[in-house]
Amino acid sequence: MVDELDTVPEYDRFATVDEVHQSLAGLARHHPDTASLRRIGTSRLGDPLLCLTVGDAPRQAIVAAGPHPNEPIGGLSVTHLATRLCTDAGLRRSTGYTWHIVGCLDPDGTRLNEGWFAGPFTKTHYGRHFYRPPGHEQVEWTFPFAYKRAYFDRVLPETLALMRLIDDTRPDFFTTLHNGEAGGVFYYLNRAEPELHAVLKALPARYGVPLHAGEPEHPSVRRLEQAVFLSPSMVDAYDYFESLGQDPTEHIAGAASDSYIRKYGTLGLTAELPYWTDDTADDTTPTGTRYRDLIADQAVLMRDAYSLLDETLSAVTADLVTDSPFLRASRSFIPMLERMAVTEENRAGAPENGRPATVAEVASCRDNLNSMRLRFGGMLLRTLEGELAVGNRTPEIRARSRELAAAYAKWCEEAESVGSDRTIPIRHLVAIQYGAILAGAAHA
Repeated sequence: MVDELDTVPEYDRFATVDEVHQSLAGLARHHPDTASLRRIGTSRLGDPLLCLTVGDAPRQAIVAAGPHPNEPIGGLSVTHLATRLCTDAGLRRSTGYTWHIVGCLDPDGTRLNEGWFAGPFTKTHYGRHFYRPPGHEQVEWTFPFAYKRAYFDRVLPETLALMRLIDDTRPDFFTTLHNGEAGGVFYYLNRAEPELHAVLKALPARYGVPLHAGEPEHPSVRRLEQAVFLSPSMVDAYDYFESLGQDPTEHIAGAASDSYIRKYGTLGLTAELPYWTDDTADDTTPTGTRYRDLIADQAVLMRDAYSLLDETLSAVTADLVTDSPFLRASRSFIPMLERMAVTEENRAGAPENGRPATVAEVASCRDNLNSMRLRFGGMLLRTLEGELAVGNRTPEIRARSRELAAAYAKWCEEAESVGSDRTIPIRHLVAIQYGAILAGAAHA
């Protein structure tokens, strides 16, 4: 596999939705005996969801890019995977798979991120052009779910298309291509596979990228070993919130694709890759800060960000005239900041959290705070800028837009000056993700 990773070319930008689709269409035209392109569904705004099928082997694999629209590494990874499978018969035969390669699961949302795809690759530029839909509008988190008092069946058209593809192919291997923002590389698997863990963990070191040793994305996520976690379970999340005395239904909507593939015994893999990193990402040295104090302080800072954003949104609500995706996202994510603060406050007192925090945990908390502020502040700014752009220039919108922009500039300055600061070359990100795909498929 090492030699195969060397086939990944250099990139100076991420691919747009149209570029990914054009690449897949071109491969189908030039390799009609090997590949075929079909439409598997339609986005909510009418964009086709395209799937390139390559090969005719008995085992089935699904590789889908763009489940979250701010995560474009997968667009390049699927293009490279499809190109190699179409042009290298030996590689295609050696995998033993028929490959079903989806170019982008959320083209509508991805187009709202394309403003930063060509760089500059700074946290400021990323945050100012960032978009992420609320949970009930995310492809990856709108699979059917029913547990205790939670029930979700508002499946999106894009999610339904992926469900049909899974049901039609009953894949042996399945991966949706994600990426994080800062820190180190980590992986999700829907079951423990120790031999595969070792291969996955060795990949990032080839490109000088550390493994993640800090906080999991959610406290309910189960760690198998460093940088390898069990795929997030909505059942586990529900029980976790319930154990803290919080209402789980305020936090949980649908399930993820990992739960849907379980009925077929499919191996599910997710490789989470950052854009920025530094040497603290895998540093497990204890610090002088107690872990409970670290997360309690994090809760305070989360509440501060929530208060500013919530006050801004509340002040302009009566004046708003558009129902933009940025507004819908802001209305969903800003209250989530307060719920995240409550979760941190509730778990800070647990007896096991009196231990020293590690360097990596301190760094991942800091990076997470910067991410939340730049993501959600950036989308609220885009909401207000959209109102101004259509001529809705009420005094309140003008004033709040100026005030938020000033606060946001300070958040950006802090994010750029502390925390993960080394931008990882795009080629390295694609190579790690491509290697993970090949390793997961070979293991399955």
